[in-house]
Amino acid sequence: MSEPLRVALVGNPNCGKTSLFNHLTGTRQKVA
Repeated sequence: MSEPLRVALVGNPNCGKTSLFNHLTGTRQKVA
């Protein structure tokens, strides 16, 4: 079995990290 992929989106507040994550995954989630 392969390991799950882990990704970290790091940056300043309000720079679109959540929007990018949602676009890449096709979901609408809050990221903490």
